[in-house]
Amino acid sequence: MISVSLRAADIQRGAPLAFSFDGVMVPAYAGESIAAALLAAGIRILRTSPRDAQPRGAFCWVGLCQECTVVVDHVRRPACRVIVREGMQVMSGTIA
Repeated sequence: MISVSLRAADIQRGAPLAFSFDGVMVPAYAGESIAAALLAAGIRILRTSPRDAQPRGAFCWVGLCQECTVVVDHVRRPACRVIVREGMQVMSGTIA
């Protein structure tokens, strides 16, 4: 389980839960997007570019740019637009 947290302590959150990212359990809270939960856990690289293998992460945070594309339970999705659920399996993504 990831132990780093960038969350402010004085913010009210939903129920705690966990999901996996590339096989590592990540703590999250109900109502958070995958991208927000990963960023709070210190994970900024969500995929690599198909052309030159450069790291990519969340950029626009509204689902338009595809930079945060991940694979959620075997379906390619923007991490900024998918709300976490207990036990979901997320893998580094690709847009290719």
